[in-house]
Amino acid sequence: MTGRLIKLVANIMKVSSYGFHFLFPKKRFTLPERAAPWWRGQQSEGGIPKIIWQTNFTDRVTLPVYLNYLFNRLMAPTFEYRFMITEARGEFIKANYPDDVYQNYSKLQIGAAQADVWRVLVLLKHGGVYMDIDAHAVWPLASILKRGDEELFVTTRKGELSNYFIASIPGNPHLQRVAERVNGNIAERRYPGVFQLTGPGVFNEVLSLDEVDTVSYRHACNQGSFTNRHFQYIDKKEGKWHEQQYKVDLIRED
Repeated sequence: MTGRLIKLVANIMKVSSYGFHFLFPKKRFTLPERAAPWWRGQQSEGGIPKIIWQTNFTDRVTLPVYLNYLFNRLMAPTFEYRFMITEARGEFIKANYPDDVYQNYSKLQIGAAQADVWRVLVLLKHGGVYMDIDAHAVWPLASILKRGDEELFVTTRKGELSNYFIASIPGNPHLQRVAERVNGNIAERRYPGVFQLTGPGVFNEVLSLDEVDTVSYRHACNQGSFTNRHFQYIDKKEGKWHEQQYKVDLIRED
């Protein structure tokens, strides 16, 4: 019931945003690189750090994307927020991981594949909660993540693992396996598409539902309620990764 109410309100805002951007076509809102919690709650003790991670090709976003960001802050007022654009992702990986990992990452020519790699690596290093830029919590994050939890993966309608929401402690061995497989996939050019090379396909290939902690998307995190492809990629002529992977090589030739 709560999820449906959120979706209803979010869709009203999304439709209204067409009128807003018709009147103000150049108006954009800035996502902060780092923002403190709205208020200090009880801090994590050995569990998943209270940090929300997101990434996008730009920090200048349309109203629906910004409303999505504000809603997540509302649903996680005791969580710090951290955001990286494309250039910052590469700088992070170069500074924190071996050169072969960075070199393989640098060969990726589609932003979504780069984001796939970065989300795993940033959680391995710092821990926290990753959510796609169009994803939003359906319950307060503090109630979804229990004290002492070490991980939480979301499952789709098909009962498969996805990677648009990942919560983890630093150094999670399950994410380490995913990271190693992704690095190998890029180095050996195993798959021609983003989904299997760096995306959810890797999670389902490497991890078993029996060995990881999961929650249905219905009870944790949903996508596309506040925003859509138009508002997310209005300033990106290349479009979404689905289109890009048919226009450019996913992995750059050496």
